[in-house]
Amino acid sequence: MTFTEAMEHVAQAFEVIGAIVLLSGLFVSAGLGARTFLRQKNGTLAYRVLRQSFGGVILLGLEILVAADLVRTVAVQPTLESVAVLGAIVLIRTILSFSLETEIEGVAPWRRAGMSGAGRVRRPARVARAAPIDNGPADPLL
Repeated sequence: MTFTEAMEHVAQAFEVIGAIVLLSGLFVSAGLGARTFLRQKNGTLAYRVLRQSFGGVILLGLEILVAADLVRTVAVQPTLESVAVLGAIVLIRTILSFSLETEIEGVAPWRRAGMSGAGRVRRPARVARAAPIDNGPADPLL
């Protein structure tokens, strides 16, 4: 097996991992949303938990898929054309990630402090685990 073939397999492995992250993240996020709804009896809160947790999963999946494109471009096809295509893909995915983060959080990333990628899933998971809230429509995700 040549180096190029090995790196093609590495890129394919990243793509498979990215797809698994997205698919399993969908089920975990749906479970968190359902759990929140069953415990809190608040459909709006359950939707926000689902949306925020799956948004974090999508961001992680995009980063893994960018890694696959990077490995493929640098190690498998290091031509000027493939580097230009990689640049376009990274630019599009960066804009998509930025838009998704802004949509999930409701604020631009530079205005948000202390929110790591893991925090995007951890915070909705904490809400889904919480005991039922009996003090009205307060939103624990804010």
